[in-house]
Amino acid sequence: MKTHTSQKFVVGNWKMHTTSSEAEHLAKGIIEGFDRSEHVTVILCPPFPYLALVGEMLKGTQIALGAQNMYPDKEGAFTGEVSPTMLLDLGCKYVILGHSERRHKLGESDAFINQKVECALSAGLNAILCVGETLEQRNAKQTQAVLDSQLSQGLANVPPEFFSRLSVAYEPVWAIGNSLHHENPQQAQDALLLIRKKLSQICGDFRAQQMIVQYGGSVEPENATAYLGQHDIDGVLIGGASLKADKFLAIVHAAIAENEAEMQPV
Repeated sequence: MKTHTSQKFVVGNWKMHTTSSEAEHLAKGIIEGFDRSEHVTVILCPPFPYLALVGEMLKGTQIALGAQNMYPDKEGAFTGEVSPTMLLDLGCKYVILGHSERRHKLGESDAFINQKVECALSAGLNAILCVGETLEQRNAKQTQAVLDSQLSQGLANVPPEFFSRLSVAYEPVWAIGNSLHHENPQQAQDALLLIRKKLSQICGDFRAQQMIVQYGGSVEPENATAYLGQHDIDGVLIGGASLKADKFLAIVHAAIAENEAEMQPV
């Protein structure tokens, strides 16, 4: 029986997909297909233009609203950026930071991501910090070094009291959307154990055990239970499968079933 969390987390990252009508249809399907449950936290992260639309639909439900990114300042002359104040104003409770696509396609550094983490947490948002290695780094046996560095730099100077609103999502860059390279559940568990050990060094054993650590590497309904059944995997960050209500709901239901099974006395 796990000791570090009493809930599973399922986060849907819609990335740069959907129109307003598609976002409305997708959110409606998820809302209608989700029964309230004490065993799962569900978060939807639509694109910026549809946060208000989806947020309005989520009011009165158990599903939380999240954003895919933010700029680390409350306001200012930052054309095209979105502040944590704006996200909170729209009803966001969560924000994804340091996603692999922002690191590797948009060149975000650990130092910049660290600014975002500090700013998001100090503003009152729950931050989901993404970490993970590339295929080249994995082949060079640098997985632990990369994870240690991303966590140490990404969480530098974060006040201890903020860690209760922080979660970490492990994204093996080499396994995301790649039909040739898939990470099996045991490999994912091994990586998340490394993350939790590093978190223990950063914030202490108790906080590290209480922290939500998620897996985000091409999770589908067919493999969700296998990942969610691993000891150190508290939830999943879903990309492509979150764009179909039936697929996303199947993963949510797998999370509920797995958590209920874990809570049964041995």
